[in-house]
Amino acid sequence: MTSTIHRPVSAPGLEPSATMSRDEALVEAHRCLMCWDAPCIRACPTDINVPKFIKMITTGDLVGSARTILDANILGGSCARVCPTEVLCAGACVLNDLHERPIDIGRLQAFSTDDVVFGDVDLYHAGEASGRSVGIVGAGPAGLSCGAELAILGHDVVIYDAADEPGGLNTHGVANYKMDKPTALLEVEFIKRLGVEIRSNIAVGTDVTVDDLLSTHDAVFVGVGLGPVPALGLEGEGRMGSADALEFIADIRSGGLDLSGERIVVIGGGNTAIDAVTQAAMSGAQRVTLVYRRGRDAMGAYPHDIERALNVGVEFIHWMTPVRIVGDGAVTALACERTEMFDGRLVTTEGDEIEIPATMILRATGQAKRTSFLGTLDGVTTDEAGRVVVDGDFRTENPGIWAGGDCVNGGMEVVNAVAHGKAAAASIDRVLRSVDAESEDI
Repeated sequence: MTSTIHRPVSAPGLEPSATMSRDEALVEAHRCLMCWDAPCIRACPTDINVPKFIKMITTGDLVGSARTILDANILGGSCARVCPTEVLCAGACVLNDLHERPIDIGRLQAFSTDDVVFGDVDLYHAGEASGRSVGIVGAGPAGLSCGAELAILGHDVVIYDAADEPGGLNTHGVANYKMDKPTALLEVEFIKRLGVEIRSNIAVGTDVTVDDLLSTHDAVFVGVGLGPVPALGLEGEGRMGSADALEFIADIRSGGLDLSGERIVVIGGGNTAIDAVTQAAMSGAQRVTLVYRRGRDAMGAYPHDIERALNVGVEFIHWMTPVRIVGDGAVTALACERTEMFDGRLVTTEGDEIEIPATMILRATGQAKRTSFLGTLDGVTTDEAGRVVVDGDFRTENPGIWAGGDCVNGGMEVVNAVAHGKAAAASIDRVLRSVDAESEDI
């Protein structure tokens, strides 16, 4: 099969601001049909009542609008920015069926929540003290969601996080054009104002054990995400300039990279690959190329994100697979061989090789599961894919440990992790408050 190259279709340009002015929000809100059995609600993993919060915008009740969102999704501020609304709530909007532009739900959600999450409107507080405490492993979306809900319910919450700054993927792994790092950290401060304590630079499994947490707390929630992108095993992969795409995004978010003059090649076809190439192009790289071993229709990235990448100048090369990294000390090119489908299998055409010039080569071929850490948890089992096994309440086979987020679902959206954390918090609360809690084997 012949390799294909998709050229950029328009000049680079940033996305519009995540938030709207009051007038813009009112105009957009009045477009909503206020459906009774709204498909946008069913499409949201946290069941936000979209028509209700939009109706409240039209009546000027922004506090009520924000509460409608945050009662369902306490991380609604970040989800307004990082959620793939085009395939979730806005993708389900009935206006699509009428061949009209769907409601811009994400930006309306940001408009409603920003004064609460990032401003000085104080809607939520710690609940009446229950006398119970919960330890949480990981300060990513699942852990923050679980911790916030538990604090509102009156439980003491301590989150243990290995990173120097909390927030997980929202802080370290989301492309800047979706949400910048200061915004992510402001949302963490919103969670901390509820009374949630976050202890950074503490790696559970190394600095402390889960058994230590179980002896300190009444219950434990494990909300660790996925690990780094594994090495591909290519010749020359250790050369300077070869890196994990998530590390690259984290460096961009910390302001530590000058990409002027850089020729960046990203290997992969999923959402991380698209985030990396799009951010690289928006950050001034001289040339940005994505290499994927199959065709565009097989890519795991969302179509709207692929279009955005093309619009900002990213070059796509399909039906190519990397075979080695070329260079002398630092990378100079990525050597690839052509691929094709033969009898239902992907095969390479040996000897049919090209070299793509590069000063930086990033792998975005899927993150590793944290199997070594999860394997240390007494009584917690994982399935054949390395995911933690939980019941419908996100409780593991160890009755004192709950789990949620990427370690359970294998890697989905931030909003899915938030939903897991909220559901687990409700289950933990029920157990801790049960009449016979003292006799529970936790």
